[in-house]
Amino acid sequence: MNIPYLITEAVTALLAVTGNVFICMAVLLDKKLRTVTNYFLVSLATADTLVGAVGIPCAIMLDIGVPQCSYYSCMMMICNLILFTMASVYGLLAIAVERYISILRPFQYASLMTTKKSLLFILACWVLALLTSLIPLMGWHKPFTPDDDCLFDSLMYDSYMVYFIFFACMLGPLCVMFFLYARIFMEIKHQIRWIVRWEVEASRRERRRIVIWKELQTAISLFIVLFCFVLCWFPLQILNAVRLFRPTCDIPDDLILAAVILSHLNSVINPVVYVFRMRSFRKAFEKIYSGVCYSASVVQLAESSAAHSFDIKGRKCKIRTTPLPGR
Repeated sequence: MNIPYLITEAVTALLAVTGNVFICMAVLLDKKLRTVTNYFLVSLATADTLVGAVGIPCAIMLDIGVPQCSYYSCMMMICNLILFTMASVYGLLAIAVERYISILRPFQYASLMTTKKSLLFILACWVLALLTSLIPLMGWHKPFTPDDDCLFDSLMYDSYMVYFIFFACMLGPLCVMFFLYARIFMEIKHQIRWIVRWEVEASRRERRRIVIWKELQTAISLFIVLFCFVLCWFPLQILNAVRLFRPTCDIPDDLILAAVILSHLNSVINPVVYVFRMRSFRKAFEKIYSGVCYSASVVQLAESSAAHSFDIKGRKCKIRTTPLPGR
């Protein structure tokens, strides 16, 4: 049993759940944050929360090996890992499409990206992720015997992880996302030049400049989220490809575990990016943090006041039994 790996995964799970639950609660409690873009971010945060709450415990058990585990229990743990990963990929793709429509099709945005349509889009991403994760359950896996321990590598084919998950379900959507963000940044650059060259009225020019600046900052923040996903997940996928195409290459177990931890750290990074890069989430964080501190100070003050009053009541007071003077 690899104790450092278990401790690192446990800390990662705790941070992932805490940070992403905050993102979901911020959008739920603050009406100003209930925008179409943030609905997609909540979907992504939900996937990251499930990675910490369910995915990482499953990954730990699949690495240690669960003895006398039934076929369906073992397969469901594996499918959960794939489900949350694919939900993140399709969620990032949905965010890129939403930003593309917002920047390049601003006049059609209100009709194309209503709250109802965006929620249906999010639901479609989760259904597609679920179907993708259930493919091993349909037969694309190694033979399983009840006497075997439930281990990820002993049950999953590298061909499935590389050809289907990496090449088809990851690289394909990621290429589309990078293309969309390239078009977004090119359009923002074009609009900035247009404002500088053709907008004569100073007040209108300033208003348009502020709008474009906000859109640029949002696009940069979401692109950073995409870049972090690639940075965290590609090492593990590349190791899977090396094992498939170079089976004689001996990859150290510690290197594989480090790549697994790095992939899970992606669920911790996203909330940090939201808070430090997006002013609306930063203000929500400050508001919630100040509210928690205020509540804690009120409770502490109330406890100290109660203790003081109890001390007064507990003191012994002399009772006068003689009449007061003059009576």
